[in-house]
Amino acid sequence: MVNLSRREFLAAVPAFALAAPRKPVVAGHPWVYAATLPEYDVTPALPQVFTDMKWAGLDAIELMHTALRPADAVERIAELSGKHKLPVLGMSFSAEMWNRETHPAILDDANLLIPRLTKLGGRTLGISVGTPQGRRKTPAEFDAQAEILRRIIAVCKANRVVLNLHNHTYEVADGEFDLNGTLERVPEAKLGPDIAWLHRAKVDPIDFIRRRGRRMVFAHLRDDKADGTWPEAMGEGIMDYAAIARALREAGFAGDVAIELAHPRGFKPTRPLRESLKISRDYVRRTMGW
Repeated sequence: MVNLSRREFLAAVPAFALAAPRKPVVAGHPWVYAATLPEYDVTPALPQVFTDMKWAGLDAIELMHTALRPADAVERIAELSGKHKLPVLGMSFSAEMWNRETHPAILDDANLLIPRLTKLGGRTLGISVGTPQGRRKTPAEFDAQAEILRRIIAVCKANRVVLNLHNHTYEVADGEFDLNGTLERVPEAKLGPDIAWLHRAKVDPIDFIRRRGRRMVFAHLRDDKADGTWPEAMGEGIMDYAAIARALREAGFAGDVAIELAHPRGFKPTRPLRESLKISRDYVRRTMGW
């Protein structure tokens, strides 16, 4: 038997294996409900969303920003949250931030919705910055985007909310051109990547985490199939979430995650959404340890 001093032991074992990292909160995002509703407004479905997510064993909910627009949103959502003992973790928010003409409306939204999120106990804001159709952003558009992002970050800080940059494919395609353009101008920004969208953009999620994991404070989880369509639940596709979890631990990830299911356009689910959420929640617990 080899006897190691404490110093030798600490030198021999990777730091992530020694630590007892905080387990992420595993929330649910209601996109799969909103996708079939007019203007993707999830508000009418919120009672069902809270019921289903609690039944599925999720720890919390990440709201869509449209749910916080009605004047009585805080009271109604707080009642649902209390009834189901399902906390509000945060909110996703999307807008055409590269277009300077949209900035007054975006800032009005931020000043209205972020304080409402704080009243509900939310502490994360996932931002999608938008993209012009069929072309890359110009330097001037990146500058405009950075300007409004810094203003929203300031609103978040005043309300004890942490902003993260959420991605679809466009932010990380073409060598992560769009994301790089943002981070060059807003280097303090945190990341909340959607792991499945990385995969769809042909970006290796594990490589992305190794390069940018120290900047990550959030992540969206979803599976993908070999034919490029979404499965009904996590664990029914080809993505290696056990390896992704290892990469996150090695990167020292200390943020939270949200399961965000999606279906191909026109898809008819073969089971209730809450069952797919439960299958996904159980898969994350079994495969990722959360």
